[in-house]
Amino acid sequence: MTTDNFVTDNFIEQIQQSKQMGSAQAGLSRYETPLVTVDIVVCTIQQNRLKVLLIRRKRAPYEHTWAIPGGFIREGETLEEAAANRMQEETNVENIYLEQLSAFGTPGRDPRARVITVAYYALVGADQLTLAADANAEDVAWFSSAELPHLAFDHAEIVHFALERMKDRLETSSIAFQLLPQKFTLTELQRVYELILNKSLDKRNFRKKILSSGILKDIGETKMEGYHRPAQLYSFLAL
Repeated sequence: MTTDNFVTDNFIEQIQQSKQMGSAQAGLSRYETPLVTVDIVVCTIQQNRLKVLLIRRKRAPYEHTWAIPGGFIREGETLEEAAANRMQEETNVENIYLEQLSAFGTPGRDPRARVITVAYYALVGADQLTLAADANAEDVAWFSSAELPHLAFDHAEIVHFALERMKDRLETSSIAFQLLPQKFTLTELQRVYELILNKSLDKRNFRKKILSSGILKDIGETKMEGYHRPAQLYSFLAL
């Protein structure tokens, strides 16, 4: 065990002991031992809109209020395991792209106790989902990212942070392809970019840039788009 690990473990042990002994005897009683949760901003594209997955809480606090999926970390779980497990338990969604977003720990964000949450965002194609609310939720549904209801806790802040992170990551990662079927047209890909960026893109410039990036594979198939000639189908070429 390294010195840093020993100091950290010793400090945690002292905090736990201070809670047991009481504030009158323990100098460490002024330090908080917060609970830890994970919360997940899940996005997809439906009906030509970028949508966010929400659950309606069944219990207090914020009873009957919409929130993003999440929950407390259980003993023995890693953060990533907790995020994936809470997603599956609350929404029946599993095996999807998850990326850690940030930590949120403003005092009072949860009225029950001092709670710090580690937030993730997840991207999934709409054709991969079969939603089902669990026993802790009244309902689960998709909402347009531009028309979200009032959210519990600080979840509106977390959603906003996630949407901004997606914009930043669009040019340096494969997140756009997580929202597409395995085979897609350039028009469909451009629409994903436009929905995430919340702005229109020039068709010619976009196609020139994306085709020269070396991240697409021409699979030799076509697809009809409206009344125009068949459009070429592509797949993402993992680098």
